Amino acid sequence: MSRKNVSSGGPWEAVVGYSRAVRVGNFVAVAGTTSAEPDGTVYGGDDAYLQARRCFEIVEKALEEAGATLGDVVRTRMFVTDIGRWEEFAKAHAEFFGEVRPAATMVEVRRLMSPGMLIEVEADAVIG
Repeated sequence: MSRKNVSSGGPWEAVVGYSRAVRVGNFVAVAGTTSAEPDGTVYGGDDAYLQARRCFEIVEKALEEAGATLGDVVRTRMFVTDIGRWEEFAKAHAEFFGEVRPAATMVEVRRLMSPGMLIEVEADAVIG
């Protein structure tokens, strides 16, 4: 089975040794995705909705580069630093996946890789 690695060129990919997304056959896994810009700054400041929205935009781009769409997503995972803000994160998720309705998980974590990051998102897709 062929394998395709998708890189976003983000600052941590080479350091950690991972790909933004990996496609094997008709399965695509998108790595934990934050609102970090290519220079490492956090997009959206303290706005949970804006950070989440940016995460889903990055996930969508990675899926497209792997040959998938948001409609192929079967599972999302959201790691958030404040579950009390779940509605802000959920609003962005619904904007991208409201019609798709993948299996979804949201859990609170103590912190993420960089101060100021409020959410990290993973997605799995099956093409076809």
